Formats: sequence, C-alpha cells, structure tokens
Amino acid sequence: MRLLSAIILLVAVSATDIHAASDAIDRLDRTLDNRGQFIEMRLHTIDSLKHIYSITRQPQHLIAIGDAYRSFANDSALHYFDMAANVARTPRRQAEARLRRAALLPLAGFYESAISSFENIDTASLAGSTMHLYHDAGRQLYSFLASAYEDYAPYRNAYLSKAIAHQKDLLTLLNKSSDDYLFNLGEYYFLTGDTVRAEALLNQLTERTADKALLARAHHHLATIAGDRGDEPSRLDHLANSAIADIESATLEVRSLQQLGLALYTDGDISRSYRYLSAALDNAVKCGATLRMIESSRALPIIADAYNSQKSSWQKWLYAIMALMAALLIGLAVSLVLLRREMKRLGAVQLRLRNANHSKDIYIGQFLQLCSIYMDKLNRFCKIAERKISAGKADEFYRMTKSGKFIEEQSADFYNVFDDAFLHLYPDFVQRVNDLLKPECRITLAEGERLNTDLRILAIMRMGIDDAASIAQILNYSLNTIYAYRNRLKARAVDRANFEDNIMKINPQT
Repeated sequence: MRLLSAIILLVAVSATDIHAASDAIDRLDRTLDNRGQFIEMRLHTIDSLKHIYSITRQPQHLIAIGDAYRSFANDSALHYFDMAANVARTPRRQAEARLRRAALLPLAGFYESAISSFENIDTASLAGSTMHLYHDAGRQLYSFLASAYEDYAPYRNAYLSKAIAHQKDLLTLLNKSSDDYLFNLGEYYFLTGDTVRAEALLNQLTERTADKALLARAHHHLATIAGDRGDEPSRLDHLANSAIADIESATLEVRSLQQLGLALYTDGDISRSYRYLSAALDNAVKCGATLRMIESSRALPIIADAYNSQKSSWQKWLYAIMALMAALLIGLAVSLVLLRREMKRLGAVQLRLRNANHSKDIYIGQFLQLCSIYMDKLNRFCKIAERKISAGKADEFYRMTKSGKFIEEQSADFYNVFDDAFLHLYPDFVQRVNDLLKPECRITLAEGERLNTDLRILAIMRMGIDDAASIAQILNYSLNTIYAYRNRLKARAVDRANFEDNIMKINPQT
C-alpha cells in the first residue's frame, strides 16, 4: 500500500509539474508576441537618460546609459563606457567605467582584451563600493569566459574558479538583506556543487524579487539544477520563466530561450523550437552578443532542417487535402451536370404532363361538343318522328329509318367531328402510321379526305379503346369487319408483332 501511495503521489506531482511547464510556455508565447512593447519601454528609458546627460554632462550619467544598453545593444554600451572613462575626473569613476567595460567585452567576443583590461586595473587604488564593482565585474567576466569554453574543461574550470573566488569576496561586501546578496549566495552554492542550498535560496529569491535580471538568472540556475536531477518538466518551467523575465526586461543577450528551444526540439515541438531559437539568434545579433550568436547558430541549422522536414510533411498533407478538394469539386461538378440533366428530364416529363392535361381538356371539350351535336340531332329526330306520326305518315317514317340513310348521314357527321378533333391532337398521325407500314402498303388519302376507316380504327385504338366490339359500335360496323381491318393493317406493318403497341406510342402534339 505504501508503494502504491508513493507511485500515485509521484504521478500526481509529475502531472502538476508538466501542467505548470505547459502554463509557463503558454505565457512565454504570449510574452514573446508582445516583446516589441518591452523594447519600446527600454528605448524610452535610454532616451530619458540621454536627455539627463545632455543637461548635466556628468560621467555617472554616461555610465547609466551604458548600463541601460547592456545586454540590449552591447556595442552602444561599450561606447558609453569608453566615453565615461575618458571624461571621468576621478579615479573612482574611471575605474567604474573600465570595470563595466571589461565585464562586457567577452560577450562581444573580445576575450583577451577583456582579461587584459580587467587585470591591468590597479586594485590598490580601489576601496569601498568600488571593490564591490571590481569583484562583481570579475565574477561576470570569468563566468562569461567559462561558458565560452564550456567544451574545453581545463579553460572552463580555470575561469570558473576565478569567477567563484571573486563571488566569494563579493559576498563579504554585499548587504546581507539585499536581493543581490541572496542571488550571489545561491549562485555561489550552485557553482560549488551544493545544489540543495542553492535551490532553496534561489527559490526564495524568485518569490520575493522584482528585479527581472536577477529573476531571469535565478530561474536559469534552477533549470540547470532540475535538469541535473532529471526533472524535465521543472526544467522547462524554469527556462520558460527565465525567458519571460528576459523579454519583459528587454534583455536581448539571452540563454534560457536558446536552451528551451533545444529542449522542445528534443521533445518534438519543432514549431516552437524553431521560433524560440530564431528569436534568440535575432536578439543576439541585435544585441551584438557574439557568444550567444555562436551558441544559437550551432543549433539553428538542425532545427531548420527539422522544421523544413515538418513543413514538407505539412505540404504533403496540404497537397492531399487539395487533391481531395479537387476530387470533391469534380464530384460536385459531375453531380451538378447529372442534376441539370435530371432537371431537364423532369422538365420534359412535366411538359408532357402539361400536354397530357391539355390533351385531356381537349378530349373533354370535343366529347362535350359531340354530346351536344348528338343531343341536338336526337332532338331533331324526335321532332321529325313526332311530325310524321302526328301527320299519319308512320309508314314514310318507317321507310326513312329502314333505308339506313339517316344513320349514314349521322355517321358522316360523326366522322367529320371525330376526324377534326383527333387530328387537332395528333396532326401528324397519318405520317406516323405510314412510318409503321411497309412502303408499298402505306395509306394514301383521297383529296379532301382527312381519315379513312383504317385510320379511324387506329385512332380509336390510340384513344385507349382496344375492344373490337366497342370500336364496331362507335363506327357502326360489324365486329367481323373490325377484325378484318385490324388483321389487314397488321399484315401491312413493318413490325407486325408490335404494330398496335407502336400505335399507342404515338404522342399528341399541342
């Protein structure tokens, strides 16, 4: 149970550390987006100091301007320190300017000049606060040189020993309640290998100091301590907080952002890694920090290759997506063509339906007209019958009806009305029927004749009346006559078996 509890606690702590690192990196991204405003603030401070010097013309104000340019534009800082040393009226001010200049020279790549300038300072003439500056400059000078020779142990260790010695002397001169003392004591323990005490003091400093420069350096040392014990989430968190402090103080001579970029590259976050290292290199170039430029430039080609590889992968995905979109567009175009074709087909169907409805309207109108004609003829027939019978001419009426002349007259009238109505709906009916017949058997109409018996039989069939008995009744023919006509027409057809079906396919026109 104790082992399980320990594992759960370890997992919980690790999850918390990872979350904290992620939060710090997210804050770093936002801070990096706004770095321009912090640089503007620092430039405003420098302009204010220059304005003060233009009024006072005091060397201490030149030193203040040099300090403001330090780790921001080192060339300018060196220039103002030189000016201060040249115009200084006292050995103390001159030594102060020369010490600051010597501490800064290694960052610009002037190692031998830095050592010569520092070691040629006459320490016998220094006292009080100037000794504090002397040991602080020595600590900075030899710390920079040690980091420059990080890959060469003999040089590194020699310079580091000198840096530690100066820091030990510096601690005796600092106010023990100050943030400077707390940082230097923590750094001293860090450099001498007592990481437990160093971590405690540096964590205490990060919780109380408002000095961004001290905060950045403290988090950087804490990141190294966390990395040495394998606590990668804490290392990333401290590096991110150190980089944030550097950006907020507009410090362009940075190391934390470089190391964080390399760490994220190892973790596979190529995009952030490339951004951080590019920003660090850009800052180093603007600052004139040759040492940091070399450190960034060593890693940047590797990151650039990885970024280009990732970019190539993104491009492949982009091409794949574009190909998919092109396929979808083609599919959409095909669908639109098919839809347009289907709409045309539906339009044709709708047109046929409208035509059919129109045809039905004509059918009904012609039917009502025929009914009206026959009702009128029936009414006249009844009147004739009434007159004949009333006049005692029943025999004459009988002879008139028996002769069939009356029926023939009525049939002729019916044929005329029927022919006119049908040909109004099917004006090319005769031509369409002839197309279904053999050339030598095609129907030829007499002059003035609109339909003959063959065509009327086919016309009635086209109207949906297929029963021979009904056709015979309509045309006033015997059933056998209708059969004979139909068989004879089939015999004359090109496609005898499907002749009547083909007749039904003849469509009306409007």
